[in-house]
Amino acid sequence: MKYNTLNYELSDYILTLTLNRPEQMNAFTVEMANELITVFEEASENDDVRVIVVTGAGKAFCAGMDLNKAGNVFGLNEDLRPTLSDMNNRLYDDEINNGIRDTGGKVNLAIYDCKKPVIAAINGAAVGIGATMTCAMDIRLASEYAKVGFVFNKIGITPEACSTWFLPRLVGMSNALEWCYTGEILSADAIHAAGLVKAVYPADQLMEEAYTLAKKIAQHSPVAVALTRQMMYRNSPKDHPIEAHKIDSLAIYYQSLEDGKEGVASFLEKRKPEFKMKASEMPPFYPWW
Repeated sequence: MKYNTLNYELSDYILTLTLNRPEQMNAFTVEMANELITVFEEASENDDVRVIVVTGAGKAFCAGMDLNKAGNVFGLNEDLRPTLSDMNNRLYDDEINNGIRDTGGKVNLAIYDCKKPVIAAINGAAVGIGATMTCAMDIRLASEYAKVGFVFNKIGITPEACSTWFLPRLVGMSNALEWCYTGEILSADAIHAAGLVKAVYPADQLMEEAYTLAKKIAQHSPVAVALTRQMMYRNSPKDHPIEAHKIDSLAIYYQSLEDGKEGVASFLEKRKPEFKMKASEMPPFYPWW
């Protein structure tokens, strides 16, 4: 597939999505946002995709919003004066959707809704939306050259891309607040120590490590993985574990009818499983929300 701001490569059930504006350090634009949303929505239903790896071309992952755009750099309509009522009742109206909604947030909501696991391979600078974009991804790996900054207050704005929901869950409230208050550029070791990334690797080993992880995931039942992803995200904020129990019960039931049988049989027969269920054809209770 051809995109103006992304490279799209699919091999062995692993989609490599590369932010591809290297001369601009892969700076984020409205066009990139729209292309990312399209890719994640398409990949969610594409049975040839089981895992997505996201990285950046050149030396940066994403240096944040492209601030050189004329007019409102965030692509927002300055003639409007939206209210919370507008956001609650008119979110998908063209005027609100295209003129008010945060583009980074729309990208992260597309990632959140995606059925496929997403691995961020942070190869260099990840600042602003470059940092918050990774918060909606499932597992983050960092190069030794990674630098991450939640710099919003520094330039007079607030955190975006639903990061006030994601970031405290990943690193705790105190770290999230300090990082956003100060806008400090954090080293790979600092984000590793706080738990934002799984590990830090030499630059020439980063993608190899990402693919090793992706291959481990891609061999499993695509539907079981898709359900696991959404169950973790959507059940964990619930007030009582019985809410998770309801969904767990439905998921186990429907998985036991097909891929579960194959998984047990392959274990007993000491062979590789051949899962048949497809993420494009989810069990009837999905989506439960």
